[in-house]
Amino acid sequence: MSQMPQQAAVPKCPSCEEPLESGDRFCGACGYDLSVVPARPEDSPTLAVNGAVPAPDGVDWPVARDSDGHGHPAPLHAAAELPGTDSGGSPLLPPPPPAPPTAPPAAPAAAAQSPAPGVRFDRPDEPDEYPLQAPDPRLTGEHGAAAQVPAPPAGPPAAEKVCVACRAGRVDDDGYCENCGHAQPRERDHMEQESGPVAAVSDRGLRHHRNEDAFSVGCTALPDGAPASVAIVCDGVSSATRPDDASLAASRAAGDSLLGALPRGTHPQQAMHDAILAASRAVNALADEPATAREQAPHQNAPACTLVGAVVTAGLLVVGWVGDSRVYWVPADRSTPPARLTEDDSWAAQMVAAGLMNEAEAYADERAHAITGWLGADAYELEPHTASFKPDRAGVVVVCTDGLWNYAESAEEMAEAVPLDAAARPLHGARVLVGHALDGGGHDNVTVALLPFPAPPQGAGSA
Repeated sequence: MSQMPQQAAVPKCPSCEEPLESGDRFCGACGYDLSVVPARPEDSPTLAVNGAVPAPDGVDWPVARDSDGHGHPAPLHAAAELPGTDSGGSPLLPPPPPAPPTAPPAAPAAAAQSPAPGVRFDRPDEPDEYPLQAPDPRLTGEHGAAAQVPAPPAGPPAAEKVCVACRAGRVDDDGYCENCGHAQPRERDHMEQESGPVAAVSDRGLRHHRNEDAFSVGCTALPDGAPASVAIVCDGVSSATRPDDASLAASRAAGDSLLGALPRGTHPQQAMHDAILAASRAVNALADEPATAREQAPHQNAPACTLVGAVVTAGLLVVGWVGDSRVYWVPADRSTPPARLTEDDSWAAQMVAAGLMNEAEAYADERAHAITGWLGADAYELEPHTASFKPDRAGVVVVCTDGLWNYAESAEEMAEAVPLDAAARPLHGARVLVGHALDGGGHDNVTVALLPFPAPPQGAGSA
C-alpha cells in the first residue's frame, strides 16, 4: 500500500474536491481523469461554469510539489497537452458537477454505466422503489454493466403479489418480500369463498403453524329448476400424515360429487351418502405410498380427516358427517330455539350415549375430542351419518369444525355468536364467527360455512 508524502499537502480533485493520493490517475469519487490537468494551484483558480478548466494561455503555472516523495518536482504541463483527447480522438472535458440526489442522473443511452451505490432507481412509469445499497440486480448485466431492458408496462401486473407487511414490496417466488424480507402467509392460512347464497371462511388460527382445514361450497339446480346450495367442511387429523392434503382431497371430492349428483335427480340424502364415500376414496388414495416410504416412517398413520356437510333446497335440509365437525340450525326468529343437527364421533359422545357421563362431564375430560370415526385408509369400518330435516321457518345453517364450536359449544351459544343478518350476508356472518373463535383464543384451525334456509332463488347472493 502506497503512502502519502509527509512534507506535501494532499491535492484534491479539481472536479469534486475529493482528496487524492500521489500517483492517482483518476479520481476515486467521480472518475475524473487527472492526467489532463496540472496539479491544483495553491490559490484555487476559478473553474468555468461548465466545469472546464480555463484556457491556460498566459498563465504562470506553479511547480508541483514533491509528487514522488523523493524531492523530484513533477513535470510542468504544456498548454497543448491540457485539452487532451480520448482513444477515439474526441476532446476530453471534465464532467459537469454531480446532479442533486433527487434528480435521476442523465446518461447517454448508447453508453449507460452502472449506477453508483446508494442511487435511487426512479422510473416514470412505476412507483418509487426503496433506496438500494447496491446496484439493482434487475438492471445489471452479467458482468456488472447495466443491461438494456425494456421498460415495464404501466402499473403492476395483475398476478403480482404485494407484501402484507409493508404493502409496497413485491413477493418473490419463494414467498418472501423483496422489500422488507417478510415471509408471506400461505394461501391456505386464510381462505374465503362465496358462491351465490352460501359462503365459507377458513383460518389457520393463532396456535397452529398451518391450516389443516378445507371446505367446498357451491350452488346448483335440481331437475325441476329449484335451487340447491352445498357446503362441505373437513378437518385434518393432526396426528396423521399430511392432514392438510387429506382435508383438501375430501372436501373437493365430496363437493364435486354433490354438485354432479343433484342435477341428475339423485335424492339429496342419497347424494350426501355417496359424496362421503367419494371423499373416503379420495383420502384412501393418499395412502398409496412406495414401500420404502413406509419403511422409513413406520410410526406415521395414513392421511385422515373428518367431514361434515349440508345440502339446502327449497324445503329440505340434509346433513352428513363422519367425525366431530358439526352442523347447527339457527332460526331467523331468535325467540325460537336453535338446534345441533349432528352427533360427534368422539369419546365424549360415546360416554354420554352410554349414560356413563353427562355432557358437561364428558366434554371436560381430556379424552373428549378423541374421535372414533374418520376418513382414511386406517379408519375403522366407515359409517357415514346422514339426516334430513324440514324446518318450518327461515334460518341459517352453520357448518363448522371444532375450531369454532369449542368457543360456542351449545346451540344457544352458537346462536348468540351468529349475526342477526347472517342469512342475508353469509360471508360477513362467517367472518364474524371466525373472529369469535380467534377472540376466544384461536387454539385450532377455524372453518365455518353458512347456508341460508330456504335456498334463495337462483341468482340471489349476499348483500
